[in-house]
Amino acid sequence: MSYPPCPSCQSEYVYPDQNLLVCPECAYEWDPLEEDEAIKVKDANGTLLSEGDKITLAKDLKVKGSSLILKIGTKGTVKRIHDKKDHQLDCKLDGAGEMLVTAKFVKKA
Repeated sequence: MSYPPCPSCQSEYVYPDQNLLVCPECAYEWDPLEEDEAIKVKDANGTLLSEGDKITLAKDLKVKGSSLILKIGTKGTVKRIHDKKDHQLDCKLDGAGEMLVTAKFVKKA
C-alpha cells in the first residue's frame, strides 16, 4: 500500500498508526482523511495573513548577524507562509530584500 509523502518534510517513509499517518524523519502526524488545512498565521493585530498580502513592520527589528535595523513602518510583501515556530513569513521587505520574519512583528497593510 502506498501512502502520500509527509506534508511537512516530503519524506516518502510514512507509516500508519491507528487512523493517523506518521513521518519517522520529522515526527509529523496527520489524519489523511481530513482536508488539507492551510497554515493560519495572524499578525500583531490578530488579522489572518495570506500569501501576497502587503505588510508593514509593527516595531523596529534587528537583523541577526548584521548591524542593519529595520524601522517601524517598513513595507513588504508576504511571499510564503511557513508553520515554523520562530519565523513564519518569508517576505520581501523594502530596502532589506528577502528574509524570514516573525508574524507577531508585522501588521497587514
